[in-house]
Formats: sequence, C-alpha cells, structure tokens
Amino acid sequence: MDASELQKQNPPAVDSGSETTNPAADARSLVRVLHLINGEHYSGAERVQDLLAMRLGEFGYDVGFACVKPDKFPKLRQSQQAPLHSLSMRNKFDFRAAWSLASLIRREGYQILHCHTPRSLMIGRLAAPLANVPLVYHVHSPTSRDSTRPIANWFNTATERLTLSGAARLITVSESLKRHMIAEGQNPAIIFAAPNGVPAQTALPPREPPTDTWTLGAVALFRPRKGMEVLIDALALLRDRGRRVRLRAVGPFETRPYERELRERVAERNVADLVAWTGFTKDVNAELTQMDLFVLPSLFGEGLPMVVLEAMAAGTPVVATEVEGVPEAIRDGIDGVLCEANDAEDLADAIERVISGELSWSELRKNGFERQSQKFSDVSMAARVAEIYDDLLTDAPPAEH
Repeated sequence: MDASELQKQNPPAVDSGSETTNPAADARSLVRVLHLINGEHYSGAERVQDLLAMRLGEFGYDVGFACVKPDKFPKLRQSQQAPLHSLSMRNKFDFRAAWSLASLIRREGYQILHCHTPRSLMIGRLAAPLANVPLVYHVHSPTSRDSTRPIANWFNTATERLTLSGAARLITVSESLKRHMIAEGQNPAIIFAAPNGVPAQTALPPREPPTDTWTLGAVALFRPRKGMEVLIDALALLRDRGRRVRLRAVGPFETRPYERELRERVAERNVADLVAWTGFTKDVNAELTQMDLFVLPSLFGEGLPMVVLEAMAAGTPVVATEVEGVPEAIRDGIDGVLCEANDAEDLADAIERVISGELSWSELRKNGFERQSQKFSDVSMAARVAEIYDDLLTDAPPAEH
C-alpha cells in the first residue's frame, strides 16, 4: 500500500486554521506522522525531532508531537507550527497513557507512530496495535551505555529489547549505531541508518585564526559521560605547556551535585580563571562563533552528535574523541581532529596540533564546513527518514546508503 492509498483509507483530520510544516503544501495531501517523545530536555535528540518536523513536509509528511514528560521541548522548539499534545505520565509504569495515545492517533488521523526513547517506545508499543498504525523507533544513542548509571542503563535496555518486537522499522542516527543494534540481536532487515543533519549555511562565514588566546568551547547537557573532567584536565595541561587557552562551557548541568563536582575539579586544577560557565542557550550557533575550537570530550554514548555538525556548519574546527558515530563525520586531520576518549594528555595533544600550526585551522574549518553541507544537512536527514517512511508504507525495504 502506498502513501496515497493509505490516505484514502484513513484521511487525516485537518485544522483549517493551522499552518503546515510546508506552507506551500496542502496539509490534506500529507501523510500524518506522530512523533512520541519525552520532552523534558531540549538537547541533541530533541533538535533532531524539531528539525524533522520542520523539514518532513517537503517530502510528503506532516508531523505532530506527543510528549510523555513535557517540559523544555514544548517551550523551546522551533517547529511551533506542528501540533503538540501532552500525554504526561505519572511514572514509568503509567500505562494509561497508551490508551490515551491510541485514542489521539485515531481521532487526529495519524498514520505512523514514531518513537524516540525507551519510555516512549514502551507506550508506543501498546498504542500502535490499538490504533492500527505501524511503529517506527529512532535510536539516538546506545541505550546500554547511555549513562554512568548501570541500573538505569539495564532497565532502559531491557525495556527497549522487550518492546522493539513490535517495531516495523528502526532508524539509527549513524552506521555505528546500526551495527550496535544488530549486535544487540535486532532484525537487520528492519534497521536503517539516517545520519543526523543540521541546517547548512550558504557560505563559510569569514573568520581569521586567533593570534593570542585560543577559546576552546564545549556545548552540552553536562553529565558524567560528556567527559568534562577530561577537558578540564587537558586545559590545565595546555596551560602548563605555556599555551594561552581558555574554556567557554555552554549548557546546563544535569544535576546540582554534578555541577559541584565539576566546579571543584576546576578549582583543584587551578584553572578557575580560564573557565566560563555560560548556562543554557537556545542560540547554539551564536555561541559557536565565539569559539576558536569546538571540543567534544565524550567518554561514550554518542550516536552522531548534533553539536559536532553544528560546529562544522558554523566553520568552527572540531576536536573530538573517537567514540560511536563521531568518526563518520570527522576525518582525522582533514575535517577536524580525533583523539582517544578519557585521555587528557591525548586530548591536549590533539588541541595542540591545531594551536601549534601542525594542522591548518583555516583548512580544517573549510573542509568541515563543506563536509557538513554535502553529507549532514537537515534536508538530507529528512529525505532519508521520508524514504524509510515511504518504503514502510509500500512494505519494501529502502535502499541502503
């Protein structure tokens, strides 16, 4: 059954007073997709969801959202034209949300249910057969090593394995995550990679390399797996080597205790005067333009970090640890610099390769900018997801990319 046939059997409910994702398109001609998300954060995975809502209309799909933990996402998303429904769960086992979700899908005429987290998948797995719609699951990071909390990792992995039996398609944000899901025992025939993407600039913003102090930058929801301790140690090493560097750390802390840990480490390494904690920002691009090098010191648990792609698009050279899908975007010494995870000395060495002039700062930013534009744009991401939807509706596997 193709998309047009499915539309005839299950026409979507349309609010004639609302905008569509693509204003030039007639909403009644689009297949309606409901993205079921948590909604408590607005970080990398949430930016993927937001961008898909803004771009999928160009490929025949109209996106709505349902949040099971609505908080930051409803307020900070850019896709305000997409309908958003609150399905707040009182706890992880509040299965009443599944019946509310199934009712919402039937009432609003959604034809695909697309889940993004183990919690949303658990509810989606129950709701999809009740509403008679196919279930798609988007894998943003390896659940088994998503955090430093073993019990939470175990629970989420067990939930994911149990509920994935009902998924018609699995979408991974990188080839490395695709391999991971196959290794976890999932059916290779339904797993397809759709690499993350961000909006591409029309031209590389003009900038000159620093002549005095180098500003290193980090953007994240700061939590233990992000490896900020390693970056702080590398900052101290660079200072001890006589390099003029400072760190601009952009983003919120996951918890107050972890914030205290990082601030104590900064004090212990005697680099408090070199570190600026700026807090959360909605305008990541504006922050990236204030950085001479973007540094991703992650220890594990990355799919394909959106902020790496955003740095490339902004023309800010990237130094990153060689974890998960990062090497799929960054080619060492060409588009950026790669180093070992959890190794402050290797991270400091990688940063110094650029500061010393061993690698050309200007060439790195030009190559990174071009690679992002050609391979990791929001348009290419949406096109690939739409292709997977198309073939789901025709029940034919999409071509491998």
